[in-house]
Amino acid sequence: MTFESFVEAHTYLLWASFILAFILGAVVNKTNFCTMGAVSDLVNMGDYSRFRAWLLAIAVAMLGVIIFESAGLMSVDSAFPPYRASQIIWIENILGGLLFGIGMTLASGCGNKTLIRIGAGNLKSILVFIVIGIVAFYMINPFPDSDQTLYSVLFYNWVSPLAIDIDSMSDLGSLVNAEAAVTMRLIIGLVIAALLLFYIFKSADFRSGFDNILAGIVVGLVILAAWYISANISIDADGEAYDLSGYYEEWDMLSDDEEGKPMSGRTLNTQSFTFINPVGQTYGLVISGFNMAALSFGLLAVAGVILGSLFWALISKGFRIEWFANLKDFAMHFIGAILMGIGGTMALGCTIGQGITGISTLALGSFLTFFAILFGSALTMKIQYYKMLYEDASFLAALVTALVELRVLPKSMRKLEAL
Repeated sequence: MTFESFVEAHTYLLWASFILAFILGAVVNKTNFCTMGAVSDLVNMGDYSRFRAWLLAIAVAMLGVIIFESAGLMSVDSAFPPYRASQIIWIENILGGLLFGIGMTLASGCGNKTLIRIGAGNLKSILVFIVIGIVAFYMINPFPDSDQTLYSVLFYNWVSPLAIDIDSMSDLGSLVNAEAAVTMRLIIGLVIAALLLFYIFKSADFRSGFDNILAGIVVGLVILAAWYISANISIDADGEAYDLSGYYEEWDMLSDDEEGKPMSGRTLNTQSFTFINPVGQTYGLVISGFNMAALSFGLLAVAGVILGSLFWALISKGFRIEWFANLKDFAMHFIGAILMGIGGTMALGCTIGQGITGISTLALGSFLTFFAILFGSALTMKIQYYKMLYEDASFLAALVTALVELRVLPKSMRKLEAL
């Protein structure tokens, strides 16, 4: 996809993001695809159907990425965010994932689900959206009249030294054999995808559930399509091809003026869907006075998901206005949004951004984040369950019992019995 000007190429990227996100929003609303709901079904009811739908989306996206890369059709090595960076930020992946998992449980859904719920009329999710946006923005951007970010104040000094620098990229293929990374990704990815597909479709209940299969396939294909499109946009500048980020770096040499130049070049890299950083970008757009130079792939993705969800809610007559049940409900959503904003930014993504998009690159950090999100969410649900059963029980007793049920602590330490 070669264009004659940067503006044409960038406009194409933005429209592609919006259209794909619109499809994503409509299908997710229609099928009730929800990563937090998947964990809830698994933990509280022993129902793995929506969890299998999540895994199916991972398998589809992963297969597409490794096959396209091995065929030379695209590369996600220089993606935004840098999933395959040559530094393993393991503590950020784990801690950020845990915080995000806890937060999405308190706030009734992850970043993507928040957008879906806004489109369906949930006013509670608007608060969650605003809080995530402010927190995520200041995690990576300085406070007004300051050179400090929320991340630098709370985390940088003790988290940064724990990062591990390596001599290769941090995806599984590169870690096994950096000199044959593409081949190793293909082999490893095919094995993982085959195991996932066997596990997913061995369930007769899942095979008979059209919505879950539709959700897994469409979400996975939308992630793949975004990867492919963003990786294959180029600009013909006097016979020489530049990708969007490359053109941006050489702007002064290639362009006569600043017209059409985005505020940031990093959002022009090859990318697919993630939703915490883009919600933060939305806040950035607002405080910039709606400067169109702030428009990005992520911002159009946010708009697309909300409008796609609204579209399905209207045609299915599922649009419902919801508000907080009480002050406690408000507080839980507020705290959950703060944790998602912090955790999703630290971990470089959410249940979609790391749990599907990141894992499709086979990045080690994405797997760490995925499992940390699962654990954080499951632990929170267990604690909530025991606090509901035993109103007088201490938080510590509920926590210890939850850790026993998740097989982190021995059974002898159990404090509360299930009813």
